[in-house]
Amino acid sequence: QRGILAGFPCVDFEAECYDGSYHSVDSSDIAFKLAGSTAFKNVAGKCRPVILEPIIEVTVTTPDNYVGDIMSDMNQRRGKVLGMEPSGGRTTVKALVPEAELYKYSTSLRAITQGRAHHSRNFSGYESVPEHEVPRVIAASKEASEAS
Repeated sequence: QRGILAGFPCVDFEAECYDGSYHSVDSSDIAFKLAGSTAFKNVAGKCRPVILEPIIEVTVTTPDNYVGDIMSDMNQRRGKVLGMEPSGGRTTVKALVPEAELYKYSTSLRAITQGRAHHSRNFSGYESVPEHEVPRVIAASKEASEAS
């Protein structure tokens, strides 16, 4: 139930069993689950696990004079700008941004653009957390589990 790095569930894990035995008295559903769990723990340290984070596609429509500030803010949030579409004094900026970086984004956007921009969000998928961010994620996960 608990993952290797920060206690998050493990997904997309595959294993092949090459050998095993069955005994009518000692073999049970629980015994096989325990054997699988033990095998997983034994190999977990030998693999290269990653932590995945949800990525959100953010679309911001803003007056043209705020585009530079929006782009700068997206970069500070580890965002990847996909493109810009200018149209009649306004520009629509599309970017992929980790969900964790969007905390209080509406408030930030209002402050940056004096309330003249609006945005929408759509789930895009998952990506690996960058290596330099992993210790922070693990520490936050430990704090959360200790608090509960």
